[in-house]
Amino acid sequence: MEFLVLGSLETREAGEPIRVRGMRQQKLLALLLLNANRVVPMEVLVDELWEDPPPSARPQVHNAIRDLRRILSAAEDTSLVTMDVGYRLMVPDDAVDAHCFAQRVRAARAAEREGRLDESVRLLESAVDLWRGDAFAGIACPAVASAAVKLNEQRLTALEDLMALRLRNGETSSLVAELHALLAEYPLRDSLRGSLMLALFRSGRQADALAVYDDGRRFLVEELGLEPSRHLRSLHAEILAGSPTAHGPGAADPAVRGTDTRREERPARRSAAPASGRQRNYLPHDLTDFTGRSAELDSLLDADGQEHGGSPLMIAVDGMGGVGKTTLAVHFAHRVTDRYPDGQYFIGLHGFSAHRPPLPPEQALATLLQASGVPPAEIPASLEERSALWRSRLAGERCLVVLDDAADTAQVTPLLPGTGGALVLVTSRRKLAALDGALPLWLDVLPHADAAALFTRIVGERRAAREPAQVDRAVELCGHLPLAIRIAAARLRGRPACAIADLVDRLANTAQRAHCLQTAERDLMSMLRTSYQHLNPSQRQFSRLISRHPSASYDVDHAAAVTGLPAGDVERHFDALIENNLIREDSPARFTFHHLIRDCTLDA
Repeated sequence: MEFLVLGSLETREAGEPIRVRGMRQQKLLALLLLNANRVVPMEVLVDELWEDPPPSARPQVHNAIRDLRRILSAAEDTSLVTMDVGYRLMVPDDAVDAHCFAQRVRAARAAEREGRLDESVRLLESAVDLWRGDAFAGIACPAVASAAVKLNEQRLTALEDLMALRLRNGETSSLVAELHALLAEYPLRDSLRGSLMLALFRSGRQADALAVYDDGRRFLVEELGLEPSRHLRSLHAEILAGSPTAHGPGAADPAVRGTDTRREERPARRSAAPASGRQRNYLPHDLTDFTGRSAELDSLLDADGQEHGGSPLMIAVDGMGGVGKTTLAVHFAHRVTDRYPDGQYFIGLHGFSAHRPPLPPEQALATLLQASGVPPAEIPASLEERSALWRSRLAGERCLVVLDDAADTAQVTPLLPGTGGALVLVTSRRKLAALDGALPLWLDVLPHADAAALFTRIVGERRAAREPAQVDRAVELCGHLPLAIRIAAARLRGRPACAIADLVDRLANTAQRAHCLQTAERDLMSMLRTSYQHLNPSQRQFSRLISRHPSASYDVDHAAAVTGLPAGDVERHFDALIENNLIREDSPARFTFHHLIRDCTLDA
């Protein structure tokens, strides 16, 4: 029996498709295949299959397992085994196309190391041909989505390797159309752009090769505010001079992604500073209307002024969504750039994005390494190697690194420098208590005076001066939350005929408040809901129960009476909500919801 996951999930026996009926059965099979030949606990299956598991979740899993067993019964080499804590799908490695893909890629790289380029190309082509679309297409559950991201990245890496090897093997004009199509789909991939530039030049199309570089530079500058990588700039200069080296700039072809043999023969070097003499500053722009946070800035400056020996200074800024963590981190980073002349790096980790999964640390490291001057051809394949290279790049450097919107400590740890001289600012909606050595900084909503000052700076002083009481009321209804204030005030600024009192009326209406805090680019309530969705089902249920109660605040006994849960369970749930900054502890063992968080919880 064959299991195909490199595309939509398919099961085949003797080449004939076998239908797995029902989305729950398909998700279950996908989860078992992700952990083939390993036990998957029942709790994991339940949490992955339901956001809010019903009381009948376990019996439903048992029924779905029974259905899968009927489907698998025809296969002699495949079995679904019941274990003490869950289930194990026993299946040969070569029965899963993802395993076959990985085996062929490994074999291709071994052939390349031994100089058998034709065989390497053939193996990579056979590996890429296994793909029928995005991995696990149509299967929506967190673990599968995360695995799909990694598999899709591995496919793209294999495609880059294939294009580069074919170029090394003497192909030129025959590659141009394929590379154009791939680059249109993946415009940020330096390797593909470098391969296309070199293929065009070797086909006698120097002007077209230069145009490909110009198009890529324009895209990077406009979309990300970045310049092309050092190796692309070098290749552009050599093509402009009409004399690219046999394998592009440097000793290795810039279009070829780093394989193990190249890393062994030529370790990645610390690149020289850009030719322009500009330091590497990848920070987003600072806000001209930055308001308040004087106490927090003083704390950050004090910490930065302390001696930290041989360890990097790490500061973990946490707080609820929309409270201004990124704004504070970027503002502070701009204030201290002169203290970190060797580079200022910024990367968004998308830990709580409503539209994409958290960025895997492998991808984050690839971006950071390239920003530090490592050509894509010299970026290692594994997480461990990338992390080690990143640490070596920053060793002895005075660098500042902003890791924005972290999902958890596991995502952050591989991105940390290893020695002193660096400042790392991490922002997250979670309290990263497990980030050893980090100084925590909890960010609360703005004090009333600062909230009113921010509103005034956005709508204009004259307009605010005409309705000072309404300004006070508006920021109160925004819960003194900076992002809520920014969205509401920006909407009002764009409608000069409207009074601040009109905005207040709409914010006071629970049904209209969500619309007032939404623009075409930003949706506050949707953003806050992503924090809620990171809770497990029992925590979400607890939140719903207490948020529906009219009390303004709760203690453990009160919440236990409202929810019917034992006091110990209530304490654990409150701990989880505090860890995720979804509730605040205003006094010992006394908890309150921010009213916008309550709105989201009631809607969920």
